[in-house]
Amino acid sequence: MSASGVILYGPPGSGKDTISGELSSLNPEFVLFQRLKAGPGRTTGYRVTTSERIEELARAGEVLYRNARYDAEYAIDRPELSALTGAGRIPVLHMGQVAGVSAVSELPLRWVKVLLWCPLAVTADRCQGRGDKDVEARLKVWHETRQDLLDHAAEPWSAVLHTDRLTASEAARIIEAAVEDGAGTVERDIRGLVQ
Repeated sequence: MSASGVILYGPPGSGKDTISGELSSLNPEFVLFQRLKAGPGRTTGYRVTTSERIEELARAGEVLYRNARYDAEYAIDRPELSALTGAGRIPVLHMGQVAGVSAVSELPLRWVKVLLWCPLAVTADRCQGRGDKDVEARLKVWHETRQDLLDHAAEPWSAVLHTDRLTASEAARIIEAAVEDGAGTVERDIRGLVQ
């Protein structure tokens, strides 16, 4: 059986961190993929580096995807993914752009692509509840995520989870089952989801 990976895509406050923690609790093979990050803001869950280092990796063909958001630069690098899967781990990637989901999916793993969704009001409540200092920026990103989904409505997903209707534990169990079953991807009713 080939190695597996999980992509969690969704707006801020959709539960990516919480669900990743639940996945690791269910099965220690699941491990958060810590993206490279250059710039200000939160450092937990990232490998802090410089923009120059990200550029160096990109020139060497080792960056699968990079993006800028919240005044910082982020990258998903092939060496770290290879190290995790080589150690028998199941990397869990947090994504905020469908283009990134598509780019990373090119890596030959059995990807389980999960769309996490919650309404704007839930994002606002969760971001305020966890003490985010940039709630307005995160609400702007919620709208960008919604538009990103509408712009890529044909993108197939293994699962679409309404995180305002499920506990993190329930969501993690659904994802774990999808990995165990080798769930494929199918086109979903994105327009109906984000209305």
